[in-house]
Amino acid sequence: MSTYTTHSMTNHHAPGLLYQIGDTLHVWYERYRTRKELAQWTTRDLQDVGLSWSDIALEAEKPFWRA
Repeated sequence: MSTYTTHSMTNHHAPGLLYQIGDTLHVWYERYRTRKELAQWTTRDLQDVGLSWSDIALEAEKPFWRA
């Protein structure tokens, strides 16, 4: 027969896991948001930062989970 205490039944990994999930979701949202914004830049904006439309197409077409 086992005896369980409140301490032994506590999931000590939950706060770290929840933080990691939240952090991952934040990174994914930022990638989605910045790629969407980048796809709307003008030719002048691209020239200012030294990018071409092909650079933008490669980045904007990536799924949000890919760095």
